[in-house]
Amino acid sequence: MKQNIYDNAVFFESYKELRENPVNYNELMEQPQMKSMLPDLKEKHVLDIGCGMGDLAMYCMENGAASVTAIDPSSNMLQEAKKRNAHPAIDYVQTSLEDAVFAKAHYDIAVSSLVMHYVANYDKVIHSIHSALKDDGILLFSSEHPIVTARKTGKKWIEDEEGNRLHFAVDNYQEEGRREAAWFVDGVVYYHRSFAALCNGLLHNGFSLLEVNEPIPDDHAIAQLPPIAHELRRPSFIILKAKKSARLY
Repeated sequence: MKQNIYDNAVFFESYKELRENPVNYNELMEQPQMKSMLPDLKEKHVLDIGCGMGDLAMYCMENGAASVTAIDPSSNMLQEAKKRNAHPAIDYVQTSLEDAVFAKAHYDIAVSSLVMHYVANYDKVIHSIHSALKDDGILLFSSEHPIVTARKTGKKWIEDEEGNRLHFAVDNYQEEGRREAAWFVDGVVYYHRSFAALCNGLLHNGFSLLEVNEPIPDDHAIAQLPPIAHELRRPSFIILKAKKSARLY
């Protein structure tokens, strides 16, 4: 998130075009699963981390939340959020997760869609979120799957001469840390961490792990976007749900 690639004009316009088409991986697979895992939102105070254009924040309000604090480092994203998803009980704040200062024990729920793989210091931000949640508060977040973020160089799908995908190449899995990729523009920075690191970061910072999900497309999604069927061969996303507990390891 420190990179703030979403304020790159070329990247942002390409990303916005992608998300405005409802036939995409997020809307067909990641978001439905995230929403199904949310706890009861009625009268809850929600922290939306990496709120983007505000769609999830508005979903929380439409489903009974008392308030949403929605943070994002991108001025482009927040400008769009305030146009598309303005609400008197949504407070849009421009800050990175690493730099954010949260009120202690204020929120019932913290939710984050596809942000954690941009965070360099995962343990630090999980500790910060733990402090911001009330006792028994819920943290729900999605991230790019460790299988996807692992490989450092080379094509991730190995293809035959006709371009058919033979298998997905997993490499450098235990070598955690910074990665770079070309996505709309060159030099997009993200961070690989293992499944164990994702879970232990929660457990060692005062959370009890409640549920882990690796979204897969249903028949309806495959019919609308046939390439999404490759998700049945390897997952793009992982979603973790945890509850704040009193005990720190």
